[in-house]
Amino acid sequence: MSIQFAPRSRKVRVLATLGPASGSLEMIRKLFMAGADAFRINMSHGAHADKIPLVEAIRSLEKELRRPTTILFDLQGPKLRVGKFADGKVVLETGATFVLDRDPTPGDATRVELPHKEIFAALEVGARLLLDDGKLVLRVSAVEADRIETIVEVGGPLSNSKGLNVPDVVVPMAALTEKDRADLSFAVEQGADWIALSFVQRPEDVAEARRLIGGKAAVLAKIEKPAAVDRLEEILELADAVMVARGDLGVELPPQQVPLVQKRIVATARRMGRPVVVATQMLESMIVAPSPTRAEVSDVANAIYDGADAVMLSAESAAGAWPEEAVSMMDRIAVAVENDPGYRARLHFTETLPDPTTADALSEAARDIADTISASAIICFTSSGSSARRIARERPAVPLLVLTPSLRAARRIGLLWGAHAVHTKDVTSFEEMVGKAKRMALRHKLSQAGDRLIMMAGVPFGTPGSTNMLHVQRLTGKELEGHE
Repeated sequence: MSIQFAPRSRKVRVLATLGPASGSLEMIRKLFMAGADAFRINMSHGAHADKIPLVEAIRSLEKELRRPTTILFDLQGPKLRVGKFADGKVVLETGATFVLDRDPTPGDATRVELPHKEIFAALEVGARLLLDDGKLVLRVSAVEADRIETIVEVGGPLSNSKGLNVPDVVVPMAALTEKDRADLSFAVEQGADWIALSFVQRPEDVAEARRLIGGKAAVLAKIEKPAAVDRLEEILELADAVMVARGDLGVELPPQQVPLVQKRIVATARRMGRPVVVATQMLESMIVAPSPTRAEVSDVANAIYDGADAVMLSAESAAGAWPEEAVSMMDRIAVAVENDPGYRARLHFTETLPDPTTADALSEAARDIADTISASAIICFTSSGSSARRIARERPAVPLLVLTPSLRAARRIGLLWGAHAVHTKDVTSFEEMVGKAKRMALRHKLSQAGDRLIMMAGVPFGTPGSTNMLHVQRLTGKELEGHE
């Protein structure tokens, strides 16, 4: 027998990555009950056949709990790597000359193959090359069509196929490799709600992904390269959401710059009304330990104070020894922050001015009215989810209950701050809207007799993009009948 799962008491969402430690239906249920609102499937590891049981488990849980549940497929993106060495490993000495070329012959301490021809055309003298997650630093001293000469600024051991980062130039490579295109097609076939796009450098990268997805999933752009930070607003215009992907971002930027860039991305996304996820190493020590460091707790708390829509667990929930505990800790940090008397003031440090549209004006008014009259909830009727996103941008103090006839829209809303989506039949009249809003508020335990509800919808009903009505209604004792 299925049960109706009540809305979370917190507003920020928890995105948990699935993997070897969390691939069973039993563990996915435990993660959900511990606080996971959405699940990430990482396409960098494993075969397509490995992912199907994960999707089936999530959809089974969704049916059991009667709660739309969000699935995000994360594409790998192009991985830049050096070639192989004759002895498998060399040591680069600081101050030495080191060459990267197109010769597939195994390398040594003076040279190695670089199999990515696009980099040769993009580099300029003075640019940096970062090897092995930034542990080694090379500075380009000369560039030819098939040869890059560098000076080793920070030396150290380097082994076969280590990663390469090029932070100072835009590499003329598409964000989608052939593997990514196959993975994207698979994800869409599996009913993905969100597709996370790696290696985004330009808005054109997002546009290409949107074209291939064809509206069947929402697009989340991962900001992990300085070039993407430079064109952040253009990218956000085309993306449905954005992720602060602090892994590669932390390699390509000086460490002290990452917090500043994170705050800029979160604030910009909030102003533009796009959900924003903060990710990477949030509770890293919980991969092996049952509790996090105090610094990690502060890191998660700061992202929540800044108003991020979601915080993400990576290896902590995918491959760690304490996946359920990591999700529970994320949940408890969020609840503690949101109960801080100073949270609301900090949350609104970022000014989110409405766009000059009726829907935005009504969304801002709904938040203000909720504060003024101490409403118990805002009820949003939407077919696409757009109105819910506009209300969530205002970060209202009260719960946001989103009623939609679109299961696709309901699932995507799982990454949206403060929103609880319910898949339900659409309404056809004003009276039906009021009645349904009251029943749903009671059923989901958001209101009781005497409370006032704010309802937002569009007339004519069932017409996407027609949001034009705001209504306030008080609950009387009569609505309580049958909902005890």
